[in-house]
Amino acid sequence: MSTVTDDRSEPTRPEVAPPGPWSFPVPERHTLANGIELLAYDIPGQYVVSVRTALPLPLSAEPRHVEGVATAMARLLDEGTAEHSPEEFAELLERKGIALGASVNEAGLGVDLDVPKRHLPEALELLRLALAEPVFPQAEVERIRRTRLAEIEQERALAPQRAAREFVATFYDADDRASRPSAGSAETVGALTRQDVVAFHGRHVGPQGMTAVVAGDLSGLDVVAAFEQTLGSWQATRQVTPGAPAVRASDAARIVLVDRPGSVQSELFVGCAGPDRRAEGGWAPYPVLGFVIGGSPNARVDAVLREEKGYTYGIRSVFRPRSAGGLFLTSGSVRADSTVESVGLLLDILDGVRDGLTEDEVRAGVDFVSKTAPGRFATADSVADEAATLALEGLTTEFTTSNLERIRALTAEDLATAYRRWVQGEWTVVVVGDASAHAEGIRGLGRGEVTVVPS
Repeated sequence: MSTVTDDRSEPTRPEVAPPGPWSFPVPERHTLANGIELLAYDIPGQYVVSVRTALPLPLSAEPRHVEGVATAMARLLDEGTAEHSPEEFAELLERKGIALGASVNEAGLGVDLDVPKRHLPEALELLRLALAEPVFPQAEVERIRRTRLAEIEQERALAPQRAAREFVATFYDADDRASRPSAGSAETVGALTRQDVVAFHGRHVGPQGMTAVVAGDLSGLDVVAAFEQTLGSWQATRQVTPGAPAVRASDAARIVLVDRPGSVQSELFVGCAGPDRRAEGGWAPYPVLGFVIGGSPNARVDAVLREEKGYTYGIRSVFRPRSAGGLFLTSGSVRADSTVESVGLLLDILDGVRDGLTEDEVRAGVDFVSKTAPGRFATADSVADEAATLALEGLTTEFTTSNLERIRALTAEDLATAYRRWVQGEWTVVVVGDASAHAEGIRGLGRGEVTVVPS
C-alpha cells in the first residue's frame, strides 16, 4: 500500500508596491492666428474628443438692470446662427453625434463640446459659428427668459438653493455683484430683451484672451490646422473687463434664519472667507482640509452629527476658490428637532479644527486627494475640464501636477496653519427652517445676532 503525499505549498503572495507619483498630462501649445491659446492633450484610446473654450468674463461686466444676461447669452449660443436656423443647427449637431453646451460663472464664459474623433473638424466649425455668429432669435430669447423665471421660483422652493442664495446675500456687500444670483433675479431677467443679449455678446465675446482646450486620441489628426481653419479664422474685437475680488459685507458675521413654517428638516449653510488657488502658502492644504472636515462619512462633521447623533444623512465641507479670493463652506440638512443643537455642534466642530488635526486624519486626507487623482483625470472630458477651469484663473495644468506634489508632503502643522490663516470664528450662518420653533434656541447659543427673514 502506497502513501500519497501532497507537496503543494502555499502560493507566495506578490508584493504590492506603493503607487508612484502621478503627473497631469502635458499638452502641446500653439497660439492661433487670432490669438487664441490652444492646448492639445493627446490621450490614446479616448475616441470621443472633448473641446473646451474658456473666456475670462466677470459677471460684474453685466449691466445692473439686466443681470443674468450673460447666462441667457450662453444658453442661446446654440439656438441658431447666421447660416442655420435653430432647427437646422440642432440637426447638424445630432447628425454628427456632437454635444454642445455653454455656461457662465463668476470667472467667465465656457463652451463645452464633445464629439466622435472622426467628426472633430465639422464640430469645430459649428463651434465657431455658435461663438462668432449667433443670431439670438426673439422666440428663443423669450423661451430662455421664461425658463429662467421658472428656475428662480424653483430655487426659492428648494431649501439648499434658498440657503445658498441667502448666504451670498448676507456674506457679500449688497453693492457687489457676488451678493446677487449669478443667473439674475426675477426683476432683472424679467427686464431682459433680445437687444440686451445681442449687445452683451457684441461687446464682450471675441477671441482675445480665450483659451481652447482639446483632449482625446489625437493620433492621425492635424489638430492645429483644424483649429486654425475654424476658431482661428474668427475675427472680432471685444471689451476686456478685469475682474476684482468680491467685497465682504461689514455685518457678514451673523445668523440668518429663513422662515419655513412646519418644515420637518432644517438646511444649514455655514461659511467664511477662503483662499483662491494662489493663496499664501499654496493651495495644497485646502482640498485636504475639506475632505478631513466634511468630505466623507468618516470626516469630523459626520462623525458627530451623523454617526454619533443621527441628526443628518450627511453634511459636506469644501474650500471653494474663486478667480480672486474664495469661500470655506459647510452645508447640509438636519432633522428639524435637532436644529438648535446641530448649529451649536457644527460651529464647535469647525472652530475646533483650529486646535489641529491628528496624523491619522492628515494621512487619510492626503492619501485620498493625491491617490485618487489618476482616476479623477482618467477621461478626456475631465482633463479638458481641469485645463479650462484653470485657464479662467490664468493658470495651467502644471499647477495641478505641482499642487499634487505639495499635497503628498503635507504635515499636520501645515494643515493647521493653513486653516487658522482663514478661519477666525467669524461665521456667516444661514438656517432654512421653522423660525417659530428654532429662533429663540439659536439666539441662546450666543453665536451672534440672529435675523429672521421670510422664505
